[in-house]
Amino acid sequence: MSKVSVTGSKAVMDDVIETVHDLHLVHFNDYDGRWEGFDNGNPMEGGDEASEKLVTVRSLKSILGVEPEDAGPSRIVTDETLETELEEVRTEANELDDERTETESELREVEEEIGAMDPFATLGIDLDLLWGYDSLSVAVGEGDADSVERALADLDAATQVFAEDGVVAAFARTDEDALQSAVVEADFTAIDVPHEEGDPQDVLAELEHREQKLESKLDTVEDQLEDLRYDVAGFLLAAEEKLSIRARKAEAPLSFATTENAFVAEGWIPSERTDEFERALADAVDDHVDVEELEVAEYDRHGHAATTEAVDHTPEATGAGTGGVEEEEPSAAAEEDEAEPQTARTDGGTVTMGGDDDPPVIQDNSAISQPFELLTKAVGRPNYSEFDPTLILFLTFPLMFGFIIGDVGYGLIYTGVGYYMIRNFDSDAFKNFGVITAVCGISTAIFGFLYGEIFGLHLVASQFWEGVVGLNHAPIEKGLSPATSYWANTWFLVTALFGLLHLNTAYVLEFVENVSLHGVKEAILETGSWLLALNGLWIFIFSRLFSGAKPDLLFETFDEGHMAAFELGFAGFPVEIGWVGLGMVGLGMALLAIGPVHELIEIHVVLAHTLSYLRIAAVLLAKAGMAFAVNLLFWGAYEVPTEYGAEWHFMLTYGPQYALDHYEGASILFPGMVHMGPAMAVFGVFVLIVGNLVVLILGVTSSGIQSIRLEFFEFFEKFYEGNGTAYQPFGTERTYTADDQS
Repeated sequence: MSKVSVTGSKAVMDDVIETVHDLHLVHFNDYDGRWEGFDNGNPMEGGDEASEKLVTVRSLKSILGVEPEDAGPSRIVTDETLETELEEVRTEANELDDERTETESELREVEEEIGAMDPFATLGIDLDLLWGYDSLSVAVGEGDADSVERALADLDAATQVFAEDGVVAAFARTDEDALQSAVVEADFTAIDVPHEEGDPQDVLAELEHREQKLESKLDTVEDQLEDLRYDVAGFLLAAEEKLSIRARKAEAPLSFATTENAFVAEGWIPSERTDEFERALADAVDDHVDVEELEVAEYDRHGHAATTEAVDHTPEATGAGTGGVEEEEPSAAAEEDEAEPQTARTDGGTVTMGGDDDPPVIQDNSAISQPFELLTKAVGRPNYSEFDPTLILFLTFPLMFGFIIGDVGYGLIYTGVGYYMIRNFDSDAFKNFGVITAVCGISTAIFGFLYGEIFGLHLVASQFWEGVVGLNHAPIEKGLSPATSYWANTWFLVTALFGLLHLNTAYVLEFVENVSLHGVKEAILETGSWLLALNGLWIFIFSRLFSGAKPDLLFETFDEGHMAAFELGFAGFPVEIGWVGLGMVGLGMALLAIGPVHELIEIHVVLAHTLSYLRIAAVLLAKAGMAFAVNLLFWGAYEVPTEYGAEWHFMLTYGPQYALDHYEGASILFPGMVHMGPAMAVFGVFVLIVGNLVVLILGVTSSGIQSIRLEFFEFFEKFYEGNGTAYQPFGTERTYTADDQS
């Protein structure tokens, strides 16, 4: 990317803006007011009018429900058409919308009247008999007639109660307050009596007829609005695009540095297109502008600037005099304004107009990893000197998530949820989140297949790995039972090693960035020190040096002749290697003391951050334990002793007595609700469903949160700032208007 400066006369500023917009190439920097005598420019003429019309167009789109798929072919929208047709559409749409609003309001009122009249129609007493008495009080409501009669019995007056289908009318020869006080004690909810006459069923029929007429009228208005939508959708979308372009062009000078007669604009463009950019401006305004390349940022294969360099504008390089202004043939801009912006260049090089001096970022990830940019941007967009970690997130986040849950059933559900989000949400963010969910679901199902589990049951292990493949158990296990607890020890060690690899990757990325930005020496002091300390410490930990003070699992987990998940023959590094590891730690600390000495206080993180990855194994066992508990409650389980410890088995096809009779030494852990009679079995189904839902939901929150925490805090922290700016070139990719429109 190259930072370019365009300097010219304000007389040609409009033409420059038109040309730059059509190129859709320049990412403008905002002028920050640093130059004396220069102010931010004012919007171009016509911008306010375009913005006002744009509000009108978007309001009409909302009223008519216009969607992008309603556009049809692109079209030309002239200013004359925009004036006349927009006013016609506005008038017709507003009239129909007002009519729709009025009809909807009338319909709501009628529906409320129908709701109020319905109890009286059920009661069947003429309305004029329920009001208008001098010495008789009436209360109508919904409730229990017997309860009302008992309440009225306490009145010292003649009373009568009529009731039908829960609607009660109470008459009493007393004042209204006394009647209301009496029915308060009853199962009775009063309703207002309408001051109307006649049979309430006739009144209700009339109201329902009015409702039908209003519904028909509303349907007609809706149809007219729908017809209008189809007629004008293309025009409104094209008008919106045209007005948006005009408003955007009008606001462009706000980013420029301007005087009364001249302007300066700066921005970033792809370096290979600088010549094209200069030719386009020359063709548009001849020599009335001066285009200069101020800085070049060379992008690496990841789409980020690996190095930057300022283009030489010193007097010696340009032939300028000692006054700091180039002594070249004055440009048209310089002739029109003595304070032309070239005075910003001093003997020290180029002084820019300020704003964002970092090149904008173009993220270029593959189609499958691109949705994971959603997670990257949760921290921030990578800046020009940073490695985009999206690909690593794509590889490691689903790996951790799937490893923790590891269940075919839960994995298929997660995948289904992700697929649903992809198919049913229009938002790119939701679609990307759906892709992430689906990928994590697939990873969960794959690990579940390797664990041999589906909804916490070892059916895949027994039916496939043992029944078809002929293994004694699934390729890997979670290690809940005493007989398989060595797997749990293995996972704690494996996750620590994964953390070591993950952190090394982060430090290597930081080392590469520091080499490109600051040189090898700084990279060694800043990052090489941490690489030495991290790896040296863990070489020492896995060595036999001071082995008596270290846990045995460090040397037995991968050794042969022990209960080991992976017999790799590793029993620890020799003592000599342990001393080398301690030496590496010492050297790393010495480099920190030479360089960023303040970071010495944080040297403990090489241990703490690696141990933080043990949370993966901890959550794995916790989620497995929850699923085991749910299945234990429903199916029940028994344990049998073996030479390696007790094994646990669910009773899926038989009850506790069968297990005791057929398996030597068996004891019942829990008999299982399904084996405790019909009532408990029904309740057990509820427990099974709710329990699995809880595991499913907590699996997302716990494994998702823990995995993303490791990515953001342990991994990103080492090399990533995420303060980049997206490359947003000034211009518009036209969709609804022809290319010759402005």
